[in-house]
Amino acid sequence: MASDHGGFAMKEFLKRKLENQAYKIIDFGTHSEESVDYPDFIHPLANEINKGKIKTGIIMCGSGNGAQITANKYPNVRAALCWNKEQTVLSRQHNNANILALPGRYIPFETAWEMVQLFLSTGFEGGRHLRRIEKIPQLLK
Repeated sequence: MASDHGGFAMKEFLKRKLENQAYKIIDFGTHSEESVDYPDFIHPLANEINKGKIKTGIIMCGSGNGAQITANKYPNVRAALCWNKEQTVLSRQHNNANILALPGRYIPFETAWEMVQLFLSTGFEGGRHLRRIEKIPQLLK
C-alpha cells in the first residue's frame, strides 16, 4: 500500500481492515497527513510490482489520478483508478489490473473497503481481454 497525504487516512483505514483479515501489508508510506509528493511513495510500490516481487497493490492520493499516472509508468503495472464497485470488478475481469488506485478524498471509506474486497477476490477473464492487455506495453516507434 502507498499514499500521499490526501490518501493517508483512507490507507490507514484500509490497512487495519486488511490486517484484521490476516493480509500481509507492506506500507510504503506516507506515514502522516503532512504534505508530501505522491511519486515518492508510489514509485517504490510500483517498482516492486513491476519486478514481480509483489503481486497486488493499493494506492491512494486525493483524487487517485496522480497515483495512478505514476504507477502506470512501469511496463508490468496495470493500475486502475476506480471510483465505484463496478469499475473495480471490470478492472480485474477485463484488464487484469494489479494495482487499485483510489481517490482518498472523494469516496466513503466503507465503499473503498468494499472495492478493495472486490479487487482482491475478482479474477481475470482472459480470452479476448488477454490479447488486448498484451498490446499495452508496446513502445512507440
